[in-house]
Amino acid sequence: MHRRIPHEHLVVGLAASLRVGALTADAVALEARKAAESDDDAAPAQPQEPSPVASLTQRRLAHLPPDRRPLPSPAAYDQLLHRRPAAPKESLP
Repeated sequence: MHRRIPHEHLVVGLAASLRVGALTADAVALEARKAAESDDDAAPAQPQEPSPVASLTQRRLAHLPPDRRPLPSPAAYDQLLHRRPAAPKESLP
């Protein structure tokens, strides 16, 4: 990210992301780009109030229907535990 976005914008992006608890690179990049867009060839100013950063994971999970499937059972694999290894073949002299 530091190769494409100026250092000052990355610092603003990191600070904004940390304030709201969004600890992903996507959130930092988004906030840094927002700072770059709002920059009018002046030094980027820290926002007075933290802008809301939405967690994409929380948003996706909030819109998923509840999972009503039963939990998986390892019972089908228990038969593998009782299997005995084949007897070794006798070697020829």
